[in-house]
Amino acid sequence: MNAINTLENRISIDPEICNGKPIINGQRITVQTILEFLSCGDSIEEIQKAYPTLEKEDIYACLAYASLVMNHHSITHAIAA
Repeated sequence: MNAINTLENRISIDPEICNGKPIINGQRITVQTILEFLSCGDSIEEIQKAYPTLEKEDIYACLAYASLVMNHHSITHAIAA
């Protein structure tokens, strides 16, 4: 299964759920939440302990999603100080 299929099966965006943030399918757990846990040094096992319904593949899909988003080149500018 390639990364795009993984994302289609694991990550979704619905404007009616979590304000349209990317979430793990069937759950109200955002990709951002999982990435924040990982960026703080939490292990996959620690995240699964906090969210027992998650599978390892869900967490890997969050990383794949972040990688895909970062592959799009954009520049942001501050509009207010």
